[in-house]
Amino acid sequence: MSKKILVTSALPYANGSIHLGHILEAVQTDIWVRFQKLVGNECYLFCADDTHGTPIMIAAKKAGKTPEELITEVQKEHYADLTSFLVEYDNYYTTNSEENRKYSESIYLTLKKNGHISARNIEQSYCEHDKMFLPDRFIKGTCPKCGAKDQYGDSCEVCGTSYSPKDLKDSHCSLCGTTPVLKESKHLFFKLQDFQDRLKVWMEEGDRLQEGASKKLQEWFHSGLQEWDISRDGPYFGFAIPEEENKYFYVWLDAPIGYMASSLNFFKDEKKFNEFWKEGKGEIVHFIGKDILYFHGLFWPAMLMGSGYQTPSQLNVHGFLTVNGEKMSKSRGTFINASTFIRYLDPEHFRFYMACRLGNGMEDVDISFDDFVSRVNSDLIGNLVNLVSRVSTSILDKLDRKLGTLSSEGKQLLGELLAKENEIKDAYQTRNYSKVMREITSLGDKVNKYVNDYAPWNLIKTDAEKAREVVTVSSNCAKILFTYLAPVTPKISEEIKKLYQLDKLDYSNISEFLENKTLAPYAMLSKRVEDKNIQAMIQDTKDAYEKANKENVKVEVTKSETQTSSKEVNESGTITIDELAKVELRVGLIKEANHVEGADKLLNVKVDLGEKGIKNVFAGIKSSYKPEDLVGKKVVVVANLKPRQMKFGLSEAMLLASGKDSTLSLFVPDKSAEPGDLLK
Repeated sequence: MSKKILVTSALPYANGSIHLGHILEAVQTDIWVRFQKLVGNECYLFCADDTHGTPIMIAAKKAGKTPEELITEVQKEHYADLTSFLVEYDNYYTTNSEENRKYSESIYLTLKKNGHISARNIEQSYCEHDKMFLPDRFIKGTCPKCGAKDQYGDSCEVCGTSYSPKDLKDSHCSLCGTTPVLKESKHLFFKLQDFQDRLKVWMEEGDRLQEGASKKLQEWFHSGLQEWDISRDGPYFGFAIPEEENKYFYVWLDAPIGYMASSLNFFKDEKKFNEFWKEGKGEIVHFIGKDILYFHGLFWPAMLMGSGYQTPSQLNVHGFLTVNGEKMSKSRGTFINASTFIRYLDPEHFRFYMACRLGNGMEDVDISFDDFVSRVNSDLIGNLVNLVSRVSTSILDKLDRKLGTLSSEGKQLLGELLAKENEIKDAYQTRNYSKVMREITSLGDKVNKYVNDYAPWNLIKTDAEKAREVVTVSSNCAKILFTYLAPVTPKISEEIKKLYQLDKLDYSNISEFLENKTLAPYAMLSKRVEDKNIQAMIQDTKDAYEKANKENVKVEVTKSETQTSSKEVNESGTITIDELAKVELRVGLIKEANHVEGADKLLNVKVDLGEKGIKNVFAGIKSSYKPEDLVGKKVVVVANLKPRQMKFGLSEAMLLASGKDSTLSLFVPDKSAEPGDLLK
């Protein structure tokens, strides 16, 4: 019996371009939805742009546009980028819609009527210059815990600490630089604690959550759930709160309601809408990143519980996308926008590679471009695509493009492929895509061995009918393999359907054999990845970052009333003596050194900088130094380097060295120097 499933992916914020991190989630969701449709389920994919909040208002003002004009332009760009990766939405909408306003107001008023809303005055940061209360992300300063500068008002990106904006040191408005003042204002709160017991039961039901997601959510129950501030003061781009003066819904209240709005906009009437959201006649499945688990795993289901709507059947949570083992970086050219990727590479290759990398947990997903080239060229092109092309071109032309009948040996091979159907279906259903890909490529290896053993390109010279038999068997095998692969590579599978003259390519006809049938002319399915295209894409990303950086510097210089040489744009690549003086070189004593699991070049070093304390450093010196040889060694350290969060942990300084690989050598100070001494 088929299921009814409503699926959503997280809403991209309308204040930036779509990058590969967004595409990871969109592709993961789309693969799952395509699989559901392939097995005959009634499945819908809904999404929308998240369009409200102060950042949108400010961005529109800077661009000389209204917020409505800005979000309309961005929505078109987002939709084009997402669908260029073959993501097939049933509806891609906006949170700035009448449907969303209607349900936001209705849900809020129901929660209020049922006693789940409270009000009280709170102190907030206020900018006297801009005449507005500042959201946490519009306040910057020094982290109260680790001392990192230029951190946001709610959390430190260096040490991960969360705090109140008033605890931030040297705080200032990120728009104008003015020091904010504290000012009282009435705010409205959703009493999340009212739903603590119901949420615990909800979390433990069935396979609603992955184990990692469940454990993470449990952490917030230890100290008790807290009220959630759902209001913002004007000026604010968003929905006005009913029965209040100059109060607006916080963007995170109406954003998830955007899922409901997008589905109503598609269904057009509330009958079908209510089947999912009111009557529980279908499943509601969300795909999200682990950074927004708090909102989707606590606030959202609690809001639905308190207003009489169905809660999500599943939350599928994924990790972040890293590139070459590190956080995506604009300066290194690895923070790649979707539009940049498709200028140089095939988006279907990205889908294939992500499927190879995606399991069903919350771990970060890494894209190594060396592995990307190898995996696509070997497993997709060399194994699967090549299986079709080698028997569907000149050999088949010589056979009038007509297949013959299956041999008993061929039927046995086909039986081995079909025997994996349930295992592959289960892996798709549980989002264990990497297992699906392993199974498919393994089956592809078996079929290629069969083809190689018979070598029909030679056989056709002496026994044309035997060659036809081999081509018939391998073509039937390819039909099965590309049915399995269809959710991942829909474009290639569509070409396979045309080649084999089929009305459909899904599980309903997977075991129907192709015999005595004339095939269509072969069309190229996919090309190999060229490394030069990857390098060009990375360079393009670097160039765009450097250009934007220079333009930002020029803007800051123009704004400054007292321009100095250190603020001028230096395009020669040199630095001034004043800039050099900012680098703080100190003597460090290595107290501890260890290998880093999973890293080819890094060692983890604890270095004593005297009064500056012990710093944790990840250094790329493994090619020249053994950990045991480093302990007790004095080295030269850049002590005031901004801490950097790496895949393996936080690196808080840098060891100076010269040379490369086996010739690499650490800088060492004079023997009499003490840990912490400043070098000049």
